[in-house]
Amino acid sequence: MQRQAAEHRARTGGNLFDDVLARERDDAERIVLETAHWTAFVPYAAHWPYEVHLYPNRRVPDLRALDAEARTEFPQIYLELLRRFDRIFGPEEPPTPYISAWHQAPFTGADREEFALHLELFTVRRTSGRLKYLAGTESGMSAFSNDVPPEAAARRLREVAGK
Repeated sequence: MQRQAAEHRARTGGNLFDDVLARERDDAERIVLETAHWTAFVPYAAHWPYEVHLYPNRRVPDLRALDAEARTEFPQIYLELLRRFDRIFGPEEPPTPYISAWHQAPFTGADREEFALHLELFTVRRTSGRLKYLAGTESGMSAFSNDVPPEAAARRLREVAGK
């Protein structure tokens, strides 16, 4: 991720994470949830049928650098995303299994301030009662194939808000 960010900086002069977040916010089609301090979106090239990336609206390298308002707002946003994951497959389904991972800057290095804290959240479920199994190209070559377009996943995650 750091290498890709450095290559992006050299190629464009911009920050990769800032540019991704700005593009998603400008386009808005893949935005799932947006608040004063956080933006959740389905990435353009999502690996999983239902995958959400959550970025603070102000770039910080790690959790310690979040301001008090962003820290206060985070649990509400995160729990809402988990509730939406549960709702997309219907009330008769058991709770949706999910995987969540923080990406933070390394504690040392010149690139530290270029990195942006963000969370990746996804479920291994693809539809009601069915899991997403990785195919040979996905497992062996990291060439993911997703049969749910990211725009459709984002739309579905917006539809189930507050139900």
